[in-house]
Amino acid sequence: MKLAQRVSQIRPSATHVISVRAKQLQAQGIDVIDFGLGEPDFDTPREIKRAAIAAIRDGFTKYTPPSGTDELKLAIVEKFRRENGLEYEKDQVVISCGAKHSLYTLAQVLFDQGDEVIIPAPYWVSYPDQILLNGAMPVIVPTAESDGFRLTMEALRAYITHRTKALILNSPCNPTGSAYDKKHLEEIAQVVLEKDLLVISDEIYERIVYNGFTHVSFASLGQEVKNRTVVVNGVSKTFSMTGWRIGYAAGPKPIMSAMANLQSQSTSNPCSISQKAAVAALSHPSPETIRMFGEFERRRTYLLKRLGRMKGVSCVPPLGTFYVFPKISAFFGKSWKDRIIRNSHDMANYLLEEAGVAVVAGDAFGADEYIRLSYAIPLKRIRKGLDLMQEALRKLQ
Repeated sequence: MKLAQRVSQIRPSATHVISVRAKQLQAQGIDVIDFGLGEPDFDTPREIKRAAIAAIRDGFTKYTPPSGTDELKLAIVEKFRRENGLEYEKDQVVISCGAKHSLYTLAQVLFDQGDEVIIPAPYWVSYPDQILLNGAMPVIVPTAESDGFRLTMEALRAYITHRTKALILNSPCNPTGSAYDKKHLEEIAQVVLEKDLLVISDEIYERIVYNGFTHVSFASLGQEVKNRTVVVNGVSKTFSMTGWRIGYAAGPKPIMSAMANLQSQSTSNPCSISQKAAVAALSHPSPETIRMFGEFERRRTYLLKRLGRMKGVSCVPPLGTFYVFPKISAFFGKSWKDRIIRNSHDMANYLLEEAGVAVVAGDAFGADEYIRLSYAIPLKRIRKGLDLMQEALRKLQ
C-alpha cells in the first residue's frame, strides 16, 4: 500500500523517541536518568483534580461545542485580560486538544502550497513538520548565543520574501529557554508591520521564568500587532496537566472561525472533563504551582553550576522553561570505542548507551552543536545524571 506523499516529509518527534528508548531500557532493569521529555514531574494540583471528579459525578461527559465550552472560553478571556493586558471576545478563542493541536490546526487553516513560514532556530521540533504537512515551506533563521538565541530584526528582514506569510515566535523558547523582553519584541513587531506578516506566538511557558524576567505577550504591543497575531497557550506546563490535553488559541475572528470549523470535522471537541479542570486551573491560582516553579528554579541553579564545571561544555542560562541547552561540539571528533562522536546524535547515543543518561540531540531543534536536558525530574536524579554525564564526557577528553 502506498502512503500519502506528505508523510514521507516528516519524522517522529525526537523528544518522544528518546523517551521511548529510555523507557525500553528501564523495562529491562537498566537505570536510565531521563532528561528527555518536557513534562513536569509534579502531580496536577488537587483543586484541579477535584473539579474533574465533580464533572464526572455531575454527568458532564457529553459532547461540547467543537471550539470548547463558553465557560472555559470566558475563563481564558479573563486570563488574557488579567495576566497579559489583552482584550478578546469569546468568539476569538478556540480550545483544542493541547497547544500542539492548536498549532497544527492553525497551520491547516493558514498555509497553502508555496507559502513560507519563518522559524527562528533553535526551534521546537514540531514546527517545521507541521508546516511541511500542510504544503508550506519552513524557512529556518539561525540565531546566535551572543544574541541570547533571540531573532533580531535584521535577520528577520533578511529572510523575508514575497512568499513569506508568517513568523512563529516561541517565548520562552523550547529548547534554549531564551525569552524576548518588550524591547526585542517591539523590534520584531516593527518588521512584522512593515512586511504585513502574521505572527503565531507560542507562549506555553510564559509562567515558568527566572531572575525577575517578565513575560510580555507579543499581541500586547498594540492593536495593529494584535490584529496580526495568534497567541497559543495551554495548561500542560503551568499546571502540570500534560495528559489532560487542553490548549487554546486567541486571535482574529476569521482565523478562529476557520479553526472551529476544521475541528468540527476532525477532533470534534476537546475532552469535556478536561475543560472543567482547565476552568479551575485558570480561575484559581494554586500554591502548588508556585512551589513547582520554585523547585524548577532550584534545579536550574544546580544544573548551571554543574555544567559550568564540565570541561568542554558551555551553556547560556535559560530565562524560562525547564530546559538547558548546553553546547557540546568541543567533543566532536573524539573517539568512542570504534566510533567517533561526529554530531549531537552520536553524543546522545553515547550518553545513553555508556552512561545511562537520556538527552535529546540538538539537530532535532536545528542546532547540531547542542543537546537538550529537561530538568523536570527530581533533583536527586539530576545529581546522579550529571555525575554519570560528567564521567562519560571525561572519558572522551
